[in-house]
Parts: sequence; C-alpha cells; structure tokens
Amino acid sequence: MIEKEILINSLRINYKVAGEGQPVLILHGWGGSSSSWTKVQEILANQGYKVICPDLSGFGKTVAPPIPWGIKDYTDFILNFVENLNISQFFLLGHSFGGRISIKFAANYPKRLKGLILCSSAGIKPKLGFKTRIIFWTAKIGNAIFTSKYLSRFKNGARNIFYIFFRHKDYAKADGIMKETIKNVLGEDLLPDLAKIKTKTLIIWGEKDKMVPVKYSYIFKENISNSKSEILPKIGHSPHLEVPEKLSKIIISFLRS
Repeated sequence: MIEKEILINSLRINYKVAGEGQPVLILHGWGGSSSSWTKVQEILANQGYKVICPDLSGFGKTVAPPIPWGIKDYTDFILNFVENLNISQFFLLGHSFGGRISIKFAANYPKRLKGLILCSSAGIKPKLGFKTRIIFWTAKIGNAIFTSKYLSRFKNGARNIFYIFFRHKDYAKADGIMKETIKNVLGEDLLPDLAKIKTKTLIIWGEKDKMVPVKYSYIFKENISNSKSEILPKIGHSPHLEVPEKLSKIIISFLRS
C-alpha cells in the first residue's frame, strides 16, 4: 500500500492506493479517514483490484475546505479527484457520510460508475414523530430565545445537545468550518436522488446499526431500481472495522458478478 498526495484546487489531498486491476474508490464516513478502511483495502487489492481511498477534505491528513461545503461540493471534489488520477470508470463504495457523496455522484455521473456499494449509508432525513416534533419546535423556540445578548453564549451548547439527541454526535465534535459543513450536510435529504440511480447497486447494512438503523436499508432497496441488499446479523455501523473479512467477501462477490 502506498500513501500519496495530490493538489486539487489548491487543496492538498492525501490518499492511499493498493493493488492493480479494476479501480475501486472507497469514501469513508464522517470522522473517519482512509486508515479506517486499510484492512478491506488490502484484502480487495490482493484479489486483483486497484483500491483507492482518499482522506476527504477535513479528515485524516487532508485539510478542511476553505469555506463550509455541502454534498455537491464533496461530489465535485470526488469528480476532480478521479479526473486528476485519469480514472474514467470505477466501482464506488461509500460508507455513512461517504454514502451521501456516493448517492449524489451516482445520480449525477452514472456513466462513470461500473457499480455502486452503499454501506450503512446516511442521506435520508428521518420522519418526525410526535415526540420528535415537540423537540424540534422546542429547539426552534430555543433558537429564538438564545439570540438574546444575555443568552447567546449558551446557544452552541444547546444546539450540541439537540444534535446529539438525534444521533448527530459528530456535530458536537466538529468545530470551525467543519461544524458549518456538517450542518449543510445534515440539512440535505437525498431521498429524491435514489430513484435517479440506475447503476447496479449493492446495499450493505449492519443489523444492529444504531447510527443509521437498518430500516433505512429497506428504503434504499425500494427506491434504487437495480439494487440488492445484504444485512449483516449482529453487526453495527462499522462492518469494515467489525468484520472486514466478511465484508470484503461480500464486496468481492458483487465486483465479480
């Protein structure tokens, strides 16, 4: 495995590449990096694939974007990345936040992809239940209250609590540009993009995923026409770390099909 750097639009991008053969691009989740996927990358490379895993902007060894980004910005980032590496077609695998980018990329650039793998992918906004709606409107009222000059210093803390409640602990951990970036990312619902995906797609999910519950895998399967799903019993949100060998076996079977 080789670690490299490339300059794209004044951003120095770090990425890892291993193996030779058909290219497979892996996009890690929020808070992760290319190192998160090292084991899977090695296994796939040993099976005859050229596996490329970049540190997305703001993660690993790649610097944060100069301004807050949204999903479209990250999608354009990936397009520039593969073009700079002279990769015309490839398999795309996205995990969690990386899945958001992969959804948008597959919807916008279908001719670039040989196949799409969504692993515990984020991207669908949860429907608000009764209790959730109460909390949502409480937050809206709280936002107005905290605009007071006397209470404004408590606003960020209150917002952190709100995001943590909705399993968005990454928001509380982010700072600066990345805090605004994650707000942009969480604000976009990619459900309408799923029907635009015509690429052959594999949906992989951990049965015990608490970050993005397995019920969302059924929504993905229902809305992406040319797709199949694989549910991993007793596995959580990070199968690449929990069962990399089993995950790799499923991925390889899809790549070869």
